[in-house]
Amino acid sequence: MTEQPSQPLTSEKHAMLLHFEQQKGAFHQEPYREVSRRIEDLNRLKQALLKHSDHLCQALDQDYQGRSQQDTLISDILPCVMNIGYTTKRLKKWTRPQRRHAGLLLAPAQVEVHYQPLGVVGIVVPWNFPVMLSIGPLITALAAGNRAMIKLSEFTPHTNVALIKMLREAFTEEQVVCIEGEADVAAQFSALPFDHLLFTGSTTVGRHVMRAAADNLTPVTLELGGKSPTIVGPDMDLDTAAERMIFGKCLNAGQICVAPDYVLVPREKLTAFAHAYQRRFQRLYPKGVDSPDYTSVIDQRQYQRLTAWLMDAEAKGARVLPCVPGHHRSDEDQRLTTHLLLDTTDEMTLRQEEIFGPLLPLIPYDSIDEALEYVRSRPRPLALYLLSYDKVLQQKVISQSHAGGMCINNALFHVAADDAPFGGIGPSGMGHYHGIEGFKTFSHAKTVLRQGRFFAGKMMYPPYGKWLQKLIFKFFLK
Repeated sequence: MTEQPSQPLTSEKHAMLLHFEQQKGAFHQEPYREVSRRIEDLNRLKQALLKHSDHLCQALDQDYQGRSQQDTLISDILPCVMNIGYTTKRLKKWTRPQRRHAGLLLAPAQVEVHYQPLGVVGIVVPWNFPVMLSIGPLITALAAGNRAMIKLSEFTPHTNVALIKMLREAFTEEQVVCIEGEADVAAQFSALPFDHLLFTGSTTVGRHVMRAAADNLTPVTLELGGKSPTIVGPDMDLDTAAERMIFGKCLNAGQICVAPDYVLVPREKLTAFAHAYQRRFQRLYPKGVDSPDYTSVIDQRQYQRLTAWLMDAEAKGARVLPCVPGHHRSDEDQRLTTHLLLDTTDEMTLRQEEIFGPLLPLIPYDSIDEALEYVRSRPRPLALYLLSYDKVLQQKVISQSHAGGMCINNALFHVAADDAPFGGIGPSGMGHYHGIEGFKTFSHAKTVLRQGRFFAGKMMYPPYGKWLQKLIFKFFLK
């Protein structure tokens, strides 16, 4: 069989390989970073975040050509600072070897599980929350004693400059390094033989990342997305329901993987819910797209995608209800307020694809069973929201639906729970990186069995057929 000529290395890939080999070599010199040093690393990262928070907010505002500082503080900076505090308080307990039961056959023996660092972790960052979705995984990777390479999004160049400056002040490149580049660089990055690779992004790109990682048998955590549904229960007050949904849909202009993608509403309450949503929206953002607290769509490409989907829906019969008529759209500033859509159908693009922006279809249902069947018959989402105080209904939806996570009587906030896993299921992702589950994701659970001078299992050595062996089999296999 003739060998295929190898492709020449690009300068970007050559640099990535050098960084990877540098980090790999450093890890071999320190295969187990002491817990006290990990806590120092995390506290240093916290101080760097606090020092550079204003710069990061300004950079994101530049990248978005209008992003609310509060949006950045709430969704990017604050969760990272709180996560570091939560992690440092618990890290000694997490790293402590866990005693396990050895069983009679191995007695007397001691069995423990030791959590070891994996090595070099790769982190691929999307553009929607470039601080939270780079620093969040980094916190967990450092807590587990790893080194990290971070591929930053090409769509947030100003934020990348701020992040690189911040991380260079806090860490050497042997511990944390950032990589920039277009899609081809991201593909080369995903193909590096990391000890673990975490990707946050679309389901389509996630499939390519998983294929690239498979060549090296690199384990992956995929944080994807999908169409996260909201079910408004028959008992729910519509003003409260609308208010809870608005924050979840308007933070970062709905450019969130767990933003409500569509709302299932009792048929007889559909119009009333739409009007309640408009009223509440106008209280929170009275100037519409001119409100200083409202964030722009990231760039023209995404803005044109959303407006094209809006026109597609209108052309196919949807009724569009802007939340602040007259101040609902700015082509120049790439801004859209939430647009509610009624009478949508599955032929419309926004009913087929994850919306990832301020468009919100309202879909009527005649019974809760119908609403649940609608959700279950579609790919499993990253998040599911239920607005209802009915405990029986809450339990029914919990037990009869599948989603990466669920929030009852709110939206988005389950992601902020530090002491709980966050991750997708099926096409919305795999694996977790929050809380102790995240620590375990970036660690290897190594079983260690200690045997003393006496070993009871010796009685099972050949030759077989001895009376004691027969007695043991009889005892254990009854």
